[in-house]
Amino acid sequence: MRWGLIGASRIASSYVIDAIRVQPGLEIQSVLSSDAARGEAFARDNNIPDSYTDLDALLADDSIGAVYISTTNEKHHPQALAAIAAGKHVLCEKPLGMTLAEAVEMVRAAEDKGVVFATNHHLRNAGSHLAIRELIGSGRIGKVMSARVFHAVNLPEHLRGWRINDASAGGGVIPDITVHDADTIRFHLAEDPIDVVAKAGTSGMGEGVEDSVMSVWSMPSGAMVQTHESFTHGFAGTGIEFHGTDGSIFARNVMTQEPVGTVKLVDTNGETDVAYDSHNLYHRALGLFAGAVAGSGRPSADGADGVKSLAVALAVREAARSGKAVDVDYGGF
Repeated sequence: MRWGLIGASRIASSYVIDAIRVQPGLEIQSVLSSDAARGEAFARDNNIPDSYTDLDALLADDSIGAVYISTTNEKHHPQALAAIAAGKHVLCEKPLGMTLAEAVEMVRAAEDKGVVFATNHHLRNAGSHLAIRELIGSGRIGKVMSARVFHAVNLPEHLRGWRINDASAGGGVIPDITVHDADTIRFHLAEDPIDVVAKAGTSGMGEGVEDSVMSVWSMPSGAMVQTHESFTHGFAGTGIEFHGTDGSIFARNVMTQEPVGTVKLVDTNGETDVAYDSHNLYHRALGLFAGAVAGSGRPSADGADGVKSLAVALAVREAARSGKAVDVDYGGF
């Protein structure tokens, strides 16, 4: 299967191109960029045969079986719909769209067309998070009572741009990081937040968009989840914790694209280091995607997962703006 890249992005060049190419039988044929010179340079640097500035031209290539969309957030919806209409399988960056209705339309269109549609939520592919999920699912910490996510980082200068100053392109820390944390909590607890309260603001980087947010979510099981996301914290480190009736899990520096960090289980036996597999997150994600296209299994995060992580992020943003608790609307998913 040959791929077209919709977006000459850093995440594509740093992670996804390699992850596609290590899969048996997968190749990259083309890349789309709004800037011809940038697209041509990207194609040349990454050994990609074709470069386009016109989406319809890329999609008209019948040799292309799948696309990876990593453009700015406001473009995901129209580009995904065009790819789906052309019969391409789609791996789309988060958030799927600017609104819940957009995300739902994308996923329903893929269902109707019979193509695989997946969301590129990388964290659920990490060995650390797979080990955490196994600990929770096997009952090692008993009934989960609370969780805490701290995902406050210093956004690198080369990734700033629209993320810190362009609301119309989907900028802000909530669509950039809160969506990932929503997916990660859903992955571990196998349940969806009911309602949220939140506070958001700027702490030195945001220009017309929030660069920091804290929120608390209520879960159907009765568990409470506390999250903190920011673009401005250079020394906070990242992590996730789960506290249950029989133990706690402390994971540090695991909210990342790399297979790093530590996981510790604390219970009546004391503190235990938890071993996990240090595989490449994106290799696993693309392998599962390729398997789903071949009719075996499902993507690590499918379209419904993308809809639900966006729904939580939108509720967090609304709660922060209104100062009130907001019920999470999942658009029928």
